[in-house]
Amino acid sequence: MTTRNETAHAVPYLDLPAQMKVIRKDVDAAIARTLDHCSFCLGPDVAQFEKDFARFCGAEHCVGFNNGTSALHAAMLLLDVGRGDEVITTPSTFVATSWAISYVGAKPVFVDIEDATFNLNPALVERAITPRTKAVLPVHLYGHPVDLDPLLAISRKHNLPLVEDAAQAHGAKYRGKTVGTFGVISCFSFYPGKNLGAYGEGGGLVTNNAAFAARARALREHGSSQRYYHDEVGFNYRMEGIQGAVLGVKLKYLEAWTRERARVAHRYHALLAGTPLLLPREAEYAHSAWHLYVVRHPRRDELKKHLEAHQIGCALHYPLPLHLQKCYASLGHREGAFPIAEKAARECLSLPIYPELTDAQILRVANVIHDFFARG
Repeated sequence: MTTRNETAHAVPYLDLPAQMKVIRKDVDAAIARTLDHCSFCLGPDVAQFEKDFARFCGAEHCVGFNNGTSALHAAMLLLDVGRGDEVITTPSTFVATSWAISYVGAKPVFVDIEDATFNLNPALVERAITPRTKAVLPVHLYGHPVDLDPLLAISRKHNLPLVEDAAQAHGAKYRGKTVGTFGVISCFSFYPGKNLGAYGEGGGLVTNNAAFAARARALREHGSSQRYYHDEVGFNYRMEGIQGAVLGVKLKYLEAWTRERARVAHRYHALLAGTPLLLPREAEYAHSAWHLYVVRHPRRDELKKHLEAHQIGCALHYPLPLHLQKCYASLGHREGAFPIAEKAARECLSLPIYPELTDAQILRVANVIHDFFARG
């Protein structure tokens, strides 16, 4: 039974209104400028954000899209992935990663994950390569970079392009370098709940290849680089002007927000160290963006109910790996095909983590978790 005191001390899983309080004045001014310019589709705010985000990543080009899924789809088209081809990827991710492969008629080839990081296991990738393999598509899951050096070595050895799905990893670093420029293409999501989130949908494609950037700009605008002239079948994947304006404001706060996320993660580390939970840790090569703080335990479902009963927000990312989803039943995978991914899916639980989370709120989450295990 939830008491009145517990309700007063509820901890939401995500608190975007708290973020809004800090940046509201800047956002209002940016949106007002967009409205004054009537630049609702692409336009100067999107163009400026593209330049700023490319600079943030240390890349030559950023192309804004209407969402991250569209950016991934475009990446497959840029690499001429098509029917009959295969792309190696992870079963532990949001389904949009594999949608991009399926959209072009190719086959997602899943490889199991590392138990410690939830990320694609580089040691298992090479054995999955066939004559049909056209690309490798790892994900920096939960904001933690995948181990890129061995993946890049495999990609070079087999002449396979590597595409980074960085949808959850804005500002994450691998061996001191910001993710997003290791692969030939990287794709980001700016969904509202992301570390860098729009006020609606948004996505970006980052590359150092000028030809890829030019074609990506045409693909997002009905396959047209000159109005009313269409060189190939394209899509209406344009970023809205207002989203570019909002993202331009938020980008200025991103590094500070990332530091605050790390603060929250490290506080959880300290407070939960004595529990039976398996806690997330950064690999020696990684500087995580801490998009999510995902703990693991075999009694995950019970713990989730306990937290929710005490007004603590939590979530599952992701409770069913892609190879067991109905949409991919045709691939013929059965339970046990990727045991590490399946075990992680059964045990994972995401705790609240965002820059505005206070020490008192973190302590409350930890105390409720300790209470759960104290009850046996």
